[in-house]
Amino acid sequence: MTDIIIRTSGHAGHITLNRPQALNALTWDMCLAIEAAIDAWRNDDTIRLVVIDGAGDRAFCSGGDIADMYASGQSRDYAYGRKFWRDEYRLNAKLANYPKPVVTFLHGFTMGGGVGIGCHASHRIVCETSQIALPECTIGLIPDVGGSLLLANAPGYIGTYLGLTGDRMDAGDAIFTGFADHFIMINKWDELKSQLCAAGDITAIAPQTPPAARLAKWQSCLDPVFAQDSLHAIYRSIPGDPAASVSHAKKLMDRNSPLAMACAVPLIQAARDIPTIETALEHEYRFTHRAVQHSDFIEGIRAAIIDRDRHPKWQHATFDAVTQADITKMTAPLGADALTLT
Repeated sequence: MTDIIIRTSGHAGHITLNRPQALNALTWDMCLAIEAAIDAWRNDDTIRLVVIDGAGDRAFCSGGDIADMYASGQSRDYAYGRKFWRDEYRLNAKLANYPKPVVTFLHGFTMGGGVGIGCHASHRIVCETSQIALPECTIGLIPDVGGSLLLANAPGYIGTYLGLTGDRMDAGDAIFTGFADHFIMINKWDELKSQLCAAGDITAIAPQTPPAARLAKWQSCLDPVFAQDSLHAIYRSIPGDPAASVSHAKKLMDRNSPLAMACAVPLIQAARDIPTIETALEHEYRFTHRAVQHSDFIEGIRAAIIDRDRHPKWQHATFDAVTQADITKMTAPLGADALTLT
């Protein structure tokens, strides 16, 4: 079985992530294959749009396949992760800037690297099973794959909330926050894909009314907390008798890497200040370039997927133990090692 199925059908290029047993987790080779396909279709006049979906019924893409990252980190091979992220980020930028419509079908889990493949598309379709998240801070990483830009563009400061907590969005939330565009029940998807491929015409997309967005109701309570300019200030702004939404946020944050969250706050703000995919990826890469060697990332993987004890031993016991020097060490410009997207 191939991990990815790439073919043309009618007037569409069709890419299917095909690792259902691994929730379609994205490997390095899959990133390169997707990039090669969209490069080939870019100037092919017979291809009018691109469709990207995932095999199985549990996930579009649960994220990057990080087991190899852990193995390389254990052997102190820092080059593997840096090369993976460079190539992945180049693909993210190409998808965001693609000159033809890209339609993604985001069923089940769409997380981490799956957001990078699915949520920079021009037409993003969700359904009743969709669960979308950027949970990187739960494993000691920052929201990346251009996720900082998506978070920055969400209403108010909901994006900072999502980035620090890793909370999951259903279809209604995903549309409210700008991570998705259209809600269509999954039993309509096969017919829609056939229509898109046959005609190469995005007017075949006929959205249905999405569910109500939980985050729209929560925003008035979350915004005053997550509008702060640092992790310290966010924690200090949590009232003594917080609303249920704020209590939920604190509970999620308390389990995450303090260093990753402290770095994520200015990262998302930087994407608000300069809202381009290229700048967002360059800033994210400053952290991920250093992540295997210096952050909580390897420990986060160990606790989540290697030993599965769910008790990571973070470098900083609490949020207030993270200093500005710690943040600068992970987010300062890389000089000659800076990300290039060519």
